Amino acid sequence: MAGNGEASWCFSQIKGALDDDVTDADIISCVEFNHDGELLATGDKGGRVVIFQRDPASKTANPRRGEYNVYSTFQSHEPEFDYLKSLEIEEKINKIRWLHQKNPVHFLLSTNDKTVKLWKVSERDKSFEGYNTKEENGLIRDPQNVTALRVPSVKQVPLMVEASPRRTFANAHTYHINSISVNSDQETFLSADDLRINLWHLEVVNQSYNIVDIKPTNMEELTEVITAAEFHPTECNVFVYSSSKGTIRLCDMRSAALCDRHSKQFEEPENPTNRSFFSEIISSISDVKLSNSGRYMISRDYLSIKVWDLHMETKPIETYPVHEYLRAKLCSLYENDCIFDKFECCWNGKDSSIMTGSYNNFFRVFDRNSKKDVTLEASRDIIKPKTVLKPRKVCTGGKRKKDEISVDCLDFNKKILHTAWHPEENIIAVAATNNLFIFQDKF
Repeated sequence: MAGNGEASWCFSQIKGALDDDVTDADIISCVEFNHDGELLATGDKGGRVVIFQRDPASKTANPRRGEYNVYSTFQSHEPEFDYLKSLEIEEKINKIRWLHQKNPVHFLLSTNDKTVKLWKVSERDKSFEGYNTKEENGLIRDPQNVTALRVPSVKQVPLMVEASPRRTFANAHTYHINSISVNSDQETFLSADDLRINLWHLEVVNQSYNIVDIKPTNMEELTEVITAAEFHPTECNVFVYSSSKGTIRLCDMRSAALCDRHSKQFEEPENPTNRSFFSEIISSISDVKLSNSGRYMISRDYLSIKVWDLHMETKPIETYPVHEYLRAKLCSLYENDCIFDKFECCWNGKDSSIMTGSYNNFFRVFDRNSKKDVTLEASRDIIKPKTVLKPRKVCTGGKRKKDEISVDCLDFNKKILHTAWHPEENIIAVAATNNLFIFQDKF
């Protein structure tokens, strides 16, 4: 970050094929750094998880560089078929969440629409040979042929990274899972679908507790759905969930086993001057994230991102317009279904900046201290290392300046839905269709 509070970013890396012909399975559907930023995981529509590891040399370089290499790739979910409902269950990875690291092994949770899986990612660089009861090729030896006792020896082998499924948490969701969140106790996690939130223990796969259920007795009376849910970063009894009606509810599991009655409800009254046919759709919250400190949270709706203080429910303390120039285009965005796109948002490690995506491969970074914001583009035109990203401007009418792009020229098929910020440094990961861009603050 530059000294005047103005963010300055440059290109570091791009991952994924650079062909224009993109297969659906390669489209990135989630991005997540682990807790120290050493690993970066992406999930895609083909059910695969790719983990990147920070290049050790890039950390000691002067200046430090944010460079990542492929560490492990594995197939997390396969397509399934629900024979009772005659429904195909997509393999697409909806969310990835890392557990805190306790030893050299890493654990992560990944989920598709119906099933959450716990994966163990471990390294192996040694093998044992010289067993007494089996041959080198693995065949069991006849005990009568064992005439002498051997001490097995350890042999160095090339490093292998293995991903193995440790638990499968299934059959608990009637509707599509949109969120998973690991509790601060690192023993439990929640999974949320459109109408219910379940609480799981990481050691127990055959039982979960339903902690929120907003399903009406008569489905014709359904007025809202759950869009996102997350645990508090330090208080293991508190979680929040957002709804398609633009409200965020904070629940305390100490007050009742079933948290249908919230402890706090965060909602901003609608501005009557902006009332339109699309008001309800654009007020739906697509993502909610609690800050690292646990004092604040951000919520993303279609046109803006809001910062809330958990101590004040009546209105957000900050509101940042993401792409206000699209308000005049809501009709065409409704016709091409873009108005239902679910943009995510994220904090930086110090809670001083927030980031979210937009169309035309634009993404927005807001500095909360200086109140400055910038629009940047994840474009293949800048994929030379150390290239500084030029701020982009969108013009809505009248004369277009040289560096501006007209709102009518925006490509709504190119959208940044998923972004992640390194927990300790200014390194960001931005998913643009099938490519993962990694940017860092200016050299």
